[in-house]
Amino acid sequence: MNVLLIGGGGREHALAWKLTQSPALGTFYCSPGNAGIAQIAAPGPTNPDDFAQVAEFCREAAIDLVVVGPEAPLVAGLADYLRAAGLAVFGPSAAAAQLEASKSFTKAVCDERAIPTAAYGHFVSREEAMAYARAKGAPLVVKADGLAAGKGVTVCETLAEAEAAVASCFDGAFGEGGSSVVIEEKLIGEEASFFAICDGTRAVPFGSGKDHKRAFDGDEGPNTGGMGVISPAPQMTPALSECVMREIVTPTLDAMAARGTPFQGVLYAGLMITADGPKLIEYNVRFGDPECQVLMLRLKSDLLPILYAAAKGDLSGVAPEWSDETAITVVLAAEGYPGDYEKGSVIRGLNAAGALPGVTVFHAGTKRGADGVVLANGGRVLNVSALGRDATEARARAYAAAAAIDWPEGFYRRDIGLR
Repeated sequence: MNVLLIGGGGREHALAWKLTQSPALGTFYCSPGNAGIAQIAAPGPTNPDDFAQVAEFCREAAIDLVVVGPEAPLVAGLADYLRAAGLAVFGPSAAAAQLEASKSFTKAVCDERAIPTAAYGHFVSREEAMAYARAKGAPLVVKADGLAAGKGVTVCETLAEAEAAVASCFDGAFGEGGSSVVIEEKLIGEEASFFAICDGTRAVPFGSGKDHKRAFDGDEGPNTGGMGVISPAPQMTPALSECVMREIVTPTLDAMAARGTPFQGVLYAGLMITADGPKLIEYNVRFGDPECQVLMLRLKSDLLPILYAAAKGDLSGVAPEWSDETAITVVLAAEGYPGDYEKGSVIRGLNAAGALPGVTVFHAGTKRGADGVVLANGGRVLNVSALGRDATEARARAYAAAAAIDWPEGFYRRDIGLR
């Protein structure tokens, strides 16, 4: 089976790493890729944002399955375009991708199906948003309604912080993504990421993780796209997973099908496990990054037939097998991230780190220099990942590997999975 993977981050390197282990895989392509993916995939279309070019490439390369990694091309309609060209695609339609593209859309689905979530207000006016925040009082959570690369959420402990977050959205900090805002009550509990593979009518549980969003140790500093993760999420018992499927995932899938926009792909539920049970914080319509990395390490089943079954609309009989081991990913980011950072610094020691027991180093924001060296080319640059019998062993392995990487211009949290 010939496969084209769209994307170039750590999530896509993890998917590529797992897909290339499949005995069913024929020729494997990726676009745009990164320095790590380039070692295991042939180059795909030169411009993955050009849908017509992608479709033509798929025709010429006899592609059997397209796997779309990031959210932006899904929201823009890449899956729709390719399906119209007769291709099997893992990833939702643009209409179904509204579950991530619009937080207010997701809230409306929650209202419609009585899905447990935080109380909220949705505003297209700065003045109305400010008035709501003042009436409710802190603490609050202010969210850019649209896509914001994982950085559009501000947890506000004071009213002044909430007002500043609202102003930041309407002043253009997140582009069109912040042209309207959702303001929520702050839920109290433990966060968890929960995944389900969907074929439009069925959903199959697909693992969990606990992300560490803040930039610095002790959950200090600004929100990021994710600085590390542990899987499985310690609090996600089998009973709790069944509850999430029953009360959150399945009603969402039913709602999307009833709207005529069935969801095919991976549904990623960001949860808060409260004293009243799990509540939905938000949805993403693609694998998490860095959650995908730990899921791929723990997945014992062949990934390719699972993705293909979802793309073809028939997950009947699919039952993924998982390792009982714990997986941890530590993100190495460029100094300054999630703010301004420099590109082009040299990274050394990757082979030594990857040779340690249980360790896999996934590339994210990297590129290959003219002399063959690996260069930093983004904010989150590397995902140092490890499997262990328990969290203690997985942490020890991941941090030993991180210490083996020679990159003075980078930084990482030292407390991933510690709790």
